[in-house]
This record gives sequence, structure tokens and C-alpha cells, in this order.
Amino acid sequence: MEKGQVRWTRLVRRGVALFLATVTVWVLALTADMGAAAEAIRTLAESPAFVSAALQAELGDLPEEEGGLTGWPKLVLNQSPALSAGVGRVEPAEDGPGEHRPAGEPDDPEDPERLPQVTTAPEDIVGKTLLPTSGSGYDSAQGVYIENRPKLPLDVAALAQARLTLTIPQEGPQVLIVHTHGSEAYTPDGTDTYTATGECRTTDTGKSVVRVGDEIAKVLTEMGLTVVHDTALYDYPEYNGSYDRSLAAVERWLEQYPTIRVVLDVHRDALIGADGTVYKPITTINGEKCAQVMLVMGSNALYDHPGWLENLALAVQVQKEMNTLWPTLARPIGLRENRYNQQTAPGAMLVEVGSHGNTLQEALAAGRMFARALGAVLLEYR
Repeated sequence: MEKGQVRWTRLVRRGVALFLATVTVWVLALTADMGAAAEAIRTLAESPAFVSAALQAELGDLPEEEGGLTGWPKLVLNQSPALSAGVGRVEPAEDGPGEHRPAGEPDDPEDPERLPQVTTAPEDIVGKTLLPTSGSGYDSAQGVYIENRPKLPLDVAALAQARLTLTIPQEGPQVLIVHTHGSEAYTPDGTDTYTATGECRTTDTGKSVVRVGDEIAKVLTEMGLTVVHDTALYDYPEYNGSYDRSLAAVERWLEQYPTIRVVLDVHRDALIGADGTVYKPITTINGEKCAQVMLVMGSNALYDHPGWLENLALAVQVQKEMNTLWPTLARPIGLRENRYNQQTAPGAMLVEVGSHGNTLQEALAAGRMFARALGAVLLEYR
């Protein structure tokens, strides 16, 4: 379907949804006082049937693959527990967009050979600020939300308040930044262009997530921490085995610098709708457009990872600091079944800075803000 037809179809669907909502409010106003009407509207809005109908009017028929939702509809449903209630008997797909998996572990939807090829201009990308609408569907406390896919028992309040065994040394490198998927890049915009090696991928480390790693390292250094930034590409020219190669590199760095306590694996997400629409997580902070940040944490659900709760506790405290400084910067923490090489250090975490729909400048802004929050937490353990 051509772009004009897609937009016209969306306008018609939105018009229908708005008309139905208007008629509902008008009928309620005729038959009840406004207090009762408001309560009825609230009850109606929480009805799974109503939510499903509204979603269908807005998005059209929701696609299914292997018994589950995919693409942007799944992202919307996962981010909003109220919308999730409308899924009914539909079994959610196991993997969401942007899920990174180590080599030798389950399938990785970020595999460049599986990503749809899109040629979207920056002005056609749809920006969304992805925040939870309620605690339903999450493990949460003190404003921190965790999408707990493995369904492991969590006490988020205790994690937020825990005094970690993590100790940041006074001397020597303390933080290592790596990029398992270092060729991941952003939507070209303005002077931020590059020679592509795939869809939003490049070996130009000045335009990829490696550049975001530079920005994070710069801020942490300014805060008094010592950082090693590994700028090697572990996903090019061969994507398969990326996590094995980055793991070997991390182990070499830890052997060379045993003072390292924090290992950051910096990535970017990929959000594409079933119709090819590209989405980006975006917010505005102090008048500056900024990508959103998502911490993806591993567990011991599938592989040996005895320190996963220590890793998660640090992530929760960093998330809490981000929420304090910039309430719309962070998406909910994603707790996953896999380890993502986080068994290597007590302060290991994977951070998704924006998605491929964001511009490099939006990602750099997010990287700076994330680094300030991370640095503030780490200095408490120095």
C-alpha cells in the first residue's frame, strides 16, 4: 500500500475511534449526572473489550505470528498494562523488538538479516515517550518499574534500598564500556550521515553507538571516574557470535585491569511496526530532544548467573536516580532470561540508548544524562 493510502486509512480509523468516543460521552451525559458519567467512562476505558475495539479502530487488525502480537502493536501492549488486558486469550510473542541475545542462546530478532529494510526519512518517524501507565503488569516500587519476563520473585523496594557489595576503587580503571553490537547506528540526519553496512548500521564509529559510548565515557571521566572504552566492533563483518567475542574481550580487559567493577554494554533498540513504520522513544528535557534509555538486565533463568540480583540492584538504583533527575528519560527496566555477559562483573549492565529511529544527537543527549545518573550512584560506592 502506498504511503498516502496508509495515512488516509489511519485518518479514517482515528476518525471512527473519535466518533465512537464522542457518542459514548454524549449518551452518558444525557442519562446520568457528570460524576456518574465520569465513573462509567473510567469503567468502560478499563474494559478489555473496549480497549481491543479502540485498538482495532486505531491500528487495524492486530497481526499475529506464532500465536502472538509483533511489531509496534506488541510494543504498545507491553508498555501499557491497561492495553495488555485487551489482548484476552492471545498469547504474547516470546521476543519483543530490540531483544538482544548472546550467541548460542535463543534467536536474536536484532539480527540484521531479519530486520525489515526501511528507507524512512527522519520527519516520517513516529516519536513516542514510553512510560508505564500503572504498576499493573510490572514489579515496581519507588517509581521504578521492571518488566519481569522470567517471572522471578523480586522485591523492588529492597533492591532500591540495598547497600551493594560493589566497591569502586580509588585508583585504576573502574568502568569498562564495550559494544557487543558496535555497528548499530541511528537515522542519518543533518551532518550525521555515514556509509551504511546494513539498515542503520555502519563501521564508522563516530556515527554509531560507539560514539554514544564516547559521550558516556567523557561524562563519567568529568565526574572523577576512570573509564576504559573498547571501541572494537564485535558484530562486523560477522554478526553471529558477537556476544562470544565481546565476552572474550571483557575477560581480557578484566585481567589487564582487575580494578574494573562496572561493565557497560551500550546498544540501541530497533522499533518497527508491521507496516514498516519506524518508531523512536523520545522525550524533551530542558528544551532538548532526547532519546529514552532502557536498562536490559540478565538473570539466572536459563544460565548460571549467581550475581544477577546484585547487577539488578545497581540497575534499579541507577533507574531511580534517572527518575529523580529526569522523570521521562528512562523506559521500564527489562529483566530477561539471558545473561548478556553480565556474569563478568558486579556492576555489569546492558543499556539501550534510543532506537534506530532516533538521530545521533538525540542519542548523545540521552547518553550524557544516563552517564550523570550512573556516575552519581557509583560515587556513592567509592
